[in-house]
Amino acid sequence: MSIRTNSNRVLNPMAVQALDKFKLEAAQELNVSDEYKSGYWGNITSRECGSVGGQMVKKMIQAYEDQLANGAGATNTSAIQNATTNDNNNNYNLAAKAGNFVPQG
Repeated sequence: MSIRTNSNRVLNPMAVQALDKFKLEAAQELNVSDEYKSGYWGNITSRECGSVGGQMVKKMIQAYEDQLANGAGATNTSAIQNATTNDNNNNYNLAAKAGNFVPQG
């Protein structure tokens, strides 16, 4: 039997209530059986739970893409570009570290 490590946790504890509300909205959009309204998801099928999670991810990706399209994510993108530029400016010589490659055969 394997030991479970709960890696499925919310990174920002302040977002728990918002994510629960978001989950209920996604379930309502998909017309999942009304049993989820009690807060207990144990009687919901795996397929329905998976579709709710998929709907949530789809909406989050759509919101982020909209944010990028409106220019709000430009600061995040520029930070990534700056980090990449800094790495390129360090002039890593990987060939010197790895040695010469001689194919066998």
